[in-house]
Amino acid sequence: MGRGRVQLKRIENKISRQVTFSKRRAGLLKKAHEISVLCDAEVALIVFSTKGKLYEYSTESSMETILERYERNAYVEQQLVTNDAEPQGCWSLEYPKLKSRIEVLEKNIRNFMGGDLEPLSLRELQYLEQQIDTSLKRLRNRKNQLIHESISDLQKRERALQDQNNMLAKKLKEKERTVTEQQNQMGQYPGDDERKHN
Repeated sequence: MGRGRVQLKRIENKISRQVTFSKRRAGLLKKAHEISVLCDAEVALIVFSTKGKLYEYSTESSMETILERYERNAYVEQQLVTNDAEPQGCWSLEYPKLKSRIEVLEKNIRNFMGGDLEPLSLRELQYLEQQIDTSLKRLRNRKNQLIHESISDLQKRERALQDQNNMLAKKLKEKERTVTEQQNQMGQYPGDDERKHN
């Protein structure tokens, strides 16, 4: 027997509501990850709890990249719908959105640089710290990858130079042997000419 349908209405019990939020949130994040992997889709998911805590998921590309793409697409669709509207009217609608977006980005940059932290709550500071930790991990991983690639490249060059050195040493020995053999065949040794002159 299948489960009965859950009636969709606000859960009155605070603890039950929090437990349900945690479970549903985890399931939602899992589904977002699955659709991104299975369908090779770019997914961005943003959830704010009742206390204002932010939970987010984004595929390999950053959340900002996906949001910018969304805004571009939404703008294009809006342009298609309001094709007959005055161009200035569209820009007047777009300007406040872009201005607020710039303000948010500038505030984020200041926060990441360690400035303008006073207005942030403990949760926001923890989230900022988590973002910086994640960025540091990515940065270190990329740095380590570049170091390994550089070491591998240097080792390849070292092997190539060693092979070239061995080949030159071999050619030099062959040349010396050839010269010695020619001198032996001609009966000429170093110093013979000097002895003849003496």
